[in-house]
Amino acid sequence: MPESLVLTKILNAIFGGLATSLFHLVGVTPANPAAPIPDFFALELLVAAVLVAFFLAVRLTLSVEKPAPIQQFAELIHEFVGGQAEQIIGHGSEKFQAFTTIIFLFVLSCNLLGLIPGIDAPTKFPVVPLGLAVATFVYYNFHGFRAQGIKGYLGHFAGPIWWIAPLLFPIEIISHCARMMSLTIRLYANMFAGDLVTLVFFSLVPIGIPVIFLGLHVMVSVIQAFVFMLLSMIYLSQAVSHEH
Repeated sequence: MPESLVLTKILNAIFGGLATSLFHLVGVTPANPAAPIPDFFALELLVAAVLVAFFLAVRLTLSVEKPAPIQQFAELIHEFVGGQAEQIIGHGSEKFQAFTTIIFLFVLSCNLLGLIPGIDAPTKFPVVPLGLAVATFVYYNFHGFRAQGIKGYLGHFAGPIWWIAPLLFPIEIISHCARMMSLTIRLYANMFAGDLVTLVFFSLVPIGIPVIFLGLHVMVSVIQAFVFMLLSMIYLSQAVSHEH
């Protein structure tokens, strides 16, 4: 992907040499050694910085008597995600709410960037959904081991019947690893298709009709962020539950 954003140019000017060295260290040759940092990575950093600033602003303006609009908005998000987590994960869901909230807001923000003319949504590039999927996979498995111990967590992969455990165990392992592919393809394919349809109609009918598809893009962006969050909660609930 060619470099186009001012933010990308700044990052490449400052960190391009370091990024190229790190790529070479792991045996990877960047497509553009002179500018190894792509636009989608720069946009990811921007989204992360905006979210950090948002939560800092909420923390610094907390008030019980006169909550600011930003606090009220944060409370709406907290209640929405918390309600979903309580229904799916159940008791103790509060400890996972920070992760699931960030997943929802990060995916949603990246998706909605595609509405800005000249900017591609980071999630339409496979590596971005893959990174989110890997982070989710590591997170829920870590808490699965933490909640049940190594023996207890690995035990439910083998199933309740000992004599089919040698067959069931590798199938379950493969099934769990396939979740990363499922999360990646679902998010990437939907966002890529949404951006492509919007672009086609903008080129064919530049006035009026594309507004409809921009609305559809917003709807798809929200749905895909919600689904990603929902699946993360489902995987967490299965990992930390002691009833298998």
